[in-house]
Amino acid sequence: MNSTRLTRWLVYLLIGAAIAAVLWSYSSAPTAQNDIPISQLAQEIQANEVAELIVAGNGRDVTVIYATNDRQPARATVSSVSSIEEVLATYGVTSENYSDDKPVITYERPSPWGNGGVLNLVGIFLPVLLIAGFFYFIFRQAQGTNNQAMSFGKSRARMFTGDHPTVGFGDVAGCDEAKEELEEIVEFLKEPEKFVSFGARIPKGVLLVGSPGTGKTLLAKAVSGEAGVPFFSIAGSEFVEMFVGVGASRVRDLFEQAKRNSPCIIFIDEIDAVGRQRGAGLGGSHDEREQTLNQILVEMDGFDTDTHVIILAATNRPDILDPALLRPGRFDRRVVIDRPDVRGREAIFRVHLRGKPVANVVDVNVLAKATPGFVGADIENTVNEAALLAARRNRKNIGMSEFQEAIERVQLGPERKSRIMSREEKELTAYHEAGHAMVSHYLPHAQTLRKVTIIPRGMAGGVTWYLDEDSSFMTRSKFEAIIATALGGRVAEELVFGEITTGASNDLQQVTRLARAMVTQYGMSTEMGLRVYGEKQELVFLGREISEQRDYSDAVAEQIDAEVRRIIDSAHQLATEILTRERDKLNMISQRLLEVETLEAEEFIALMEGKDVPTPPPSGAPKINLPKPTEAGDRPRPTLDLPPSPSPA
Repeated sequence: MNSTRLTRWLVYLLIGAAIAAVLWSYSSAPTAQNDIPISQLAQEIQANEVAELIVAGNGRDVTVIYATNDRQPARATVSSVSSIEEVLATYGVTSENYSDDKPVITYERPSPWGNGGVLNLVGIFLPVLLIAGFFYFIFRQAQGTNNQAMSFGKSRARMFTGDHPTVGFGDVAGCDEAKEELEEIVEFLKEPEKFVSFGARIPKGVLLVGSPGTGKTLLAKAVSGEAGVPFFSIAGSEFVEMFVGVGASRVRDLFEQAKRNSPCIIFIDEIDAVGRQRGAGLGGSHDEREQTLNQILVEMDGFDTDTHVIILAATNRPDILDPALLRPGRFDRRVVIDRPDVRGREAIFRVHLRGKPVANVVDVNVLAKATPGFVGADIENTVNEAALLAARRNRKNIGMSEFQEAIERVQLGPERKSRIMSREEKELTAYHEAGHAMVSHYLPHAQTLRKVTIIPRGMAGGVTWYLDEDSSFMTRSKFEAIIATALGGRVAEELVFGEITTGASNDLQQVTRLARAMVTQYGMSTEMGLRVYGEKQELVFLGREISEQRDYSDAVAEQIDAEVRRIIDSAHQLATEILTRERDKLNMISQRLLEVETLEAEEFIALMEGKDVPTPPPSGAPKINLPKPTEAGDRPRPTLDLPPSPSPA
């Protein structure tokens, strides 16, 4: 309990005690039903009707006790400083009237808590104190509100001193080049003389650029833990408020704190929230966000070379940042944190597996190869899901089966085994997924199959998994193979059931998107030539593509549609040829899926080649199969036969 709360409770306690004391005083005072004058008291004494006189400690209040029980006590008040005997004597009461000890006069000991004492003063001043306390409380509340208003323009950055670092560079993996860049920043803060001796100037700002989940904020935390200097952290959205001038005021306050604590680091997370290009705001060219950005530009450019204050900022939208923010002298260095490759993913897995009970059969290299496209956040979530599954299954350690299930949960969601499917739906799903798998098996440039299942997962009724390659380039042959594979499910439905369903809706979306991209973006159509059709237009303030400029004629649009249809129709024809020729194997794979519901890559290849199906591995053993792609000469090579394009209209 802090001192403010303790003081408040003490005040409340004292007020309560004063009120209780006053109430006790009035409740404990002798009860007197009526007041009588001294003259009447003298007459009653002379008539022997009074048994006792009780004189209060103040000498003025007298309680009259009568001889008979049928009369209630009365009260009389002595108005002079004389004793009660002297006052009564003036009214004719003599010593003879006190014979037989009637009335007996009793004097009470004076007490500060009696009538006329401190309690009377409390009773007088307590209302005044209560009223004064009420106004004091209102004043304090108003003062607190005023302080909040006065501090509205103060920076909300959180400062970390690095005394107890929780994250270091050892906890960051998969981005070695980015770590080297930031390690140099940390080294400059620790040993600036090493760089100054060569006449070098440390970059004033470092912009961390990368997709969501790649570890930009984690790297900033690592810098905070390694640098050993004050580290100010704030989000870009914390600068701007609805009140004019607040954002700029907070920027000034933040940089003033940084200068006082130099050397230090300022980290602005999601800087695109405040650093977007000026002049595109919906509120005009002079909105609050632009004022905040202008102040950031002034503060960054106004740094002295000796301040040793470095700015770190993170964003996943560098394309929408203001050019003035990115120029040398502000953000001198741009560090790109890309999605990790297979070696990076393996290193990230090892970081997140520290301190966890992992089975000896778990191969981190296999896990890395089974998660292409995963970023650090995905891998951390995968490891956590595997640990939760192992605990749920009461295992002693985390096995390969838990990791496989975790990877699939992260990609598509948990299995929906409770979903009731009719025999017809299961059979339709089995042929659909078998069609995908078989077409990819016979195409040399198709993706490598990993697993096929008819167990509903996420929003999908069945899933055919493939292993993506860590490649930054896609060839025309790969695109054609992907399109043909995606159409394999629809073709299997047509051949077997003579009917089509809505199950291929997502496949058709993927096919249309890829075919149109081949024609309009990648220049993979000989008919349409080497150019891009349809330039994307962006609203910088909104930060997303919401329109596309049509920079071609209606006749060219018809050619594009015809070319897209020709690519899709040719891929559909290729898939039809493969599944028609291999109809027996299509039936075999489908029936096998109906029996076991899931086929791993090794089982599928063994069935296609007529070999014995391998027995399932024991619980906890590796189940993520990574088959090597079949050599080009080991399987047929059907190609897409693109018919000649019609002449332009």
